[in-house]
Amino acid sequence: MGVAELTRNAVHVLPAGELERKLEHGRPLRVKLGIDVTSPDVHLGRGIPLQRMRAFQDEGHKAVLIIGDYTTRIGDPSGRSSERPILSDAEIDANAQKYLEQAKTIVLDDPELLEVRFNGEWLSRLSFADVVRLTRILTVARLLERDDFAKRYAAGEPISVSELLYPLMQAYDSVAVAADVELGGTDQLYNLLAGREVMEAYGLEPQVVLTTPMLVSWDGKKMSSSEGNNIPLTMAPEEQFGRVMKIPDELLPEWYRLVMEEEPPSDRSPMEAKLELARFIVRRSHGEEGVRRGEAHFTRVVREGRAPDEAEIPEVAVDGGSVFLPELLRAQFGQSNSHWRRVIEQGGVRIDGEPVRELEVPAERLAGTLIQAGKRQFVKVSES
Repeated sequence: MGVAELTRNAVHVLPAGELERKLEHGRPLRVKLGIDVTSPDVHLGRGIPLQRMRAFQDEGHKAVLIIGDYTTRIGDPSGRSSERPILSDAEIDANAQKYLEQAKTIVLDDPELLEVRFNGEWLSRLSFADVVRLTRILTVARLLERDDFAKRYAAGEPISVSELLYPLMQAYDSVAVAADVELGGTDQLYNLLAGREVMEAYGLEPQVVLTTPMLVSWDGKKMSSSEGNNIPLTMAPEEQFGRVMKIPDELLPEWYRLVMEEEPPSDRSPMEAKLELARFIVRRSHGEEGVRRGEAHFTRVVREGRAPDEAEIPEVAVDGGSVFLPELLRAQFGQSNSHWRRVIEQGGVRIDGEPVRELEVPAERLAGTLIQAGKRQFVKVSES
């Protein structure tokens, strides 16, 4: 595998020629990817840089996966128009474990090729003097060159000092693990370049920066957990398969190129090409049995308009009193409470075939019923 395969689909590989020079060292490179645990899933869009990490692993290089348990407490401002909400320690710890499980559907779980680190290991130990030293490396003017900061500053919107520190903290991660290469989406370009400056200030050879494209979802927006247009890597195969099938035909070439890393077949219809894409994605996460379940569910529920097999429908028990329906649906199918609140208000949730618009439903009314959320999601309700 040559440089062309390692950098497949890359938008930036900076500085030019530096990766080739590092590869000439004749030692395994340390290839870093940091993920903040702001939500409990790693979706296909975040899987794109993980695929590049896997390509480096396949060539014997060391993947250094950094779980941003500490930086999550600030929240990455990249691409944000406002400050991210702060999660509790329990939420961060739970998300971190789920992230690692999902990342391993793509990267090799081999101690010789995978090093997992939590940046709380080093960031929590920095003294105030250490932080001051770090802040001397970049100027405020340099930080405000970031597109998202520049827009918020021009609009008079607040930017906290902690957000200004975020790129420096991410850069210090590269110092702590002595990264040779750092991967990230194009929205991370500023942070990754800042890592080069900080590494040089600490006397280390600066890392190579490699960015990958952002994956566009079925609604034409960047795939995002907060948008609800995501496909988590460990989502149930039935739902994963169905969501892939929502991708419009015009996005198929891009999805084949970024996710399957090949050209779409020219001898098949868009439907057949999309089915093959769905099979690939589900197979990677769930194996052939997952493909069988996902495709059978899609055929029966979506293409034939029938209810799923009884054995396929998950069951949930409810206690007495009232049930907050958005929370029940969130626990079963993911997304946020606000997402399910909107779906309910729009008539997209049915109880035994009848639309329900109340958010609070008596448990006795739900017991023994079948809830349908959207076209493909079902759950049986029993009384505990």
